[in-house]
Amino acid sequence: MAELNQTKDGGKPLTGRKVFAIFAGAFALIIGVNVFMAYNAIGTFPGLEVENSYIASQTFDAERKAQEALNWDVSAAIEGDEVLLTIIGPDGAPARVEAIEATIGRATQRTDDQVLAFRQNDVGVHVADIDPLDFGKWELRFVATAANGTPFRQRIQLILPES
Repeated sequence: MAELNQTKDGGKPLTGRKVFAIFAGAFALIIGVNVFMAYNAIGTFPGLEVENSYIASQTFDAERKAQEALNWDVSAAIEGDEVLLTIIGPDGAPARVEAIEATIGRATQRTDDQVLAFRQNDVGVHVADIDPLDFGKWELRFVATAANGTPFRQRIQLILPES
């Protein structure tokens, strides 16, 4: 005679407690993964661009017009352990730049950001040393100040191939 706690094939019966445990375990796993993903998303989010977008919008058009009036042509490249930034003025010669504040990093997180210190070489190209970068998409964010004090803001996407 078979025991009451076994099925015909010798296994234990599926009880309400087992179903509840499977159900609760599945939801606990889903909630745990969601909490982990949300924590990582918040922890790597770069944050706000400006503290108050309304205040920033008040001067946006004037700053944009001043920047466009410079008529600079800007390009950037990564060669080895250096970032090369070329700023050409409307006359085709290197533009006169008083200062450059720049950062290179990923667009989606700030953990790999590197602050750059540019120096101008003998052909008018601005050069900054960097730590080795991994392959993928990088963003050069900079503000170059013109001789007349006009800030020139730009972001340039740079793609490093897998080596």
